[in-house]
Amino acid sequence: MGYLGPIWRDFTSGVHVDLIQAVVLGLIQGLTEFLPISSSGHLFLLPDLLHWNDAGAGFTAVIQLGTILAVLIYFRHDLARTLKGWTAAFSDPTKRNSSEARLAWGIVLGTIPISVCGLALEKKIDTDFRSAVIVSGTLISFALLLWAAEAVGKRKRGLSDVTVKDGIVIGLWQCLALVPGSSRSGCTITGALFSGMDRATAARYSFLLSIPAVILSGLYKMFKERHELLGAGAVPTLVATVVAFVTGYWSISFLMKYLQTRSTGVFIVYRIVLGLLILTLLMAGVVRAKPTSGPTAFHTHGIHQAASRA
Repeated sequence: MGYLGPIWRDFTSGVHVDLIQAVVLGLIQGLTEFLPISSSGHLFLLPDLLHWNDAGAGFTAVIQLGTILAVLIYFRHDLARTLKGWTAAFSDPTKRNSSEARLAWGIVLGTIPISVCGLALEKKIDTDFRSAVIVSGTLISFALLLWAAEAVGKRKRGLSDVTVKDGIVIGLWQCLALVPGSSRSGCTITGALFSGMDRATAARYSFLLSIPAVILSGLYKMFKERHELLGAGAVPTLVATVVAFVTGYWSISFLMKYLQTRSTGVFIVYRIVLGLLILTLLMAGVVRAKPTSGPTAFHTHGIHQAASRA
């Protein structure tokens, strides 16, 4: 292929993913990115149980675009109002304390902690932190934290009550998502509940706060893994991305409606059961302590993993 030969080999090198695997990986990406049940917990079980190889970090980065698009479309009106209010505050001092301006600054400042910590801890997150013991432990312990937030949170504050301080505090909670098994959305919803927000507001703020982190994580990982991008195959990657978008949009819609009238209790129980299951399978030798196969769930680990372990 002449000059284009080396470029093409970089572009298409990697482990091939068939269509069935693409659909399953897209489903997991879309569902667990936003529900507070941890995608790392599920991605820990899947490779060993199904004997799948690593799809590649480039593949994961691309299909994450589907979930990013789902958030942007679902919250397009919130984003438009927030952006309009934020930009207006720069030219009009009387609008600097508007709810939109406070929300925007909270999101901007709340994204800084996980960006800094993610980059600083990147190597440990990709190696030392990725163990079955840590994943199972954080699944269970963070479920108990969410339960405590449900128990003591006053749940009286709406989105218009959010302050810049809330954004920073919940942004620090988001840093806990650097630990596999914790869940980015689970951490931020927990922090928001402890701050006195009602459940629906906690989820909405969690999603809005995720946007810069998920976009930055996707762009960072796509650049870093550009030589293996689409190594899983163009068609399977496209299929997985579309599936991730559809299921991601559904999971956002489901959670927003669900939390208007119900607690997070079902997710708490699910996390505990999943954590115990991983621990049991580890002791039985069914899963490995540190998996060497299966997609690296970067989107909830570090700046290039900030999107959840949802």
